[in-house]
Amino acid sequence: MIKRNLSDLLSFVIVAREGSFTRAAAQLGVTQPALSQTISGLEERMKIRLLTRTTRSVSPTVAGERLLHTVGHLIDEIEFELDMLTALRDKPAGVVRITCSPNVLKTTLLPKLTPLLREYPDIHIEFDANHGFRDIVADRFDAGVRLGDTIDKDMIAVPIGPKMRMAAMASPEYFAHHPAPQTPRDLTQHICINERMVRSGKIYAWEFEQASGKFRVRVQGQLTFNTSEHVVDAALSGLGIAFLPEEEFGTHMQEGKLIRVLEEWCLPFPGYYLYYPSRKQPSPAFSLVVDALRFNQKISD
Repeated sequence: MIKRNLSDLLSFVIVAREGSFTRAAAQLGVTQPALSQTISGLEERMKIRLLTRTTRSVSPTVAGERLLHTVGHLIDEIEFELDMLTALRDKPAGVVRITCSPNVLKTTLLPKLTPLLREYPDIHIEFDANHGFRDIVADRFDAGVRLGDTIDKDMIAVPIGPKMRMAAMASPEYFAHHPAPQTPRDLTQHICINERMVRSGKIYAWEFEQASGKFRVRVQGQLTFNTSEHVVDAALSGLGIAFLPEEEFGTHMQEGKLIRVLEEWCLPFPGYYLYYPSRKQPSPAFSLVVDALRFNQKISD
């Protein structure tokens, strides 16, 4: 009876957290009907409804929320201790889950972590690549990657790259028909490619800075994207001026495909950081990931 209850409680926790029988079944390696029957059996034995089911979603009832709060963190602690025991083997092992933007995954994380993965085949890394800000605690990630000035103060933040600069660029075709802007205010007379921020839903106001102060310019144009790679594609097609971190443009400027303007108005700012909860006890596998990603300014210089 105890063994069965523990198994059923684990199934309930995963369903409640995933908000879906289909995703939970895939995670547990069982069929959706079997999982649904397991939860129904648990509810029948407890004589109380734990989940509210609709055609589109699954959510805990009041009783389910209480059970999830009580049991969920205990299961997390058990999983952590099992990971720690696994790590006591000859080689560090375990799964490390990281949420980040697609671009930093390509330019920074994969290049830095490739040697680590080859040296430690029992370490597995799961990446969640998206343009929004995930709650790493609620969504059960081990760490996230963000720009340094956007990380909450209660997180441990480790620099993984140098300072960054913004860049305004457009194609030679665009500047063949439009004079290059000399100041940020000149951008109001140009066709610009806007970006809608995923988290706030607002259009990003372009920010420039010199010793005399900061300037914010709201630009106009025919195109708005919520993905930086498509902003770059539009700029390459001559559809306007794009404004993104330098690294987002890759080698297009060096290859002559894009022309940079207003460079003197783009000062350095804190780059990407790996961050994780201060209360987290790092496993050996996670510690190796952190060490592999850490940016060493002295060596870089």
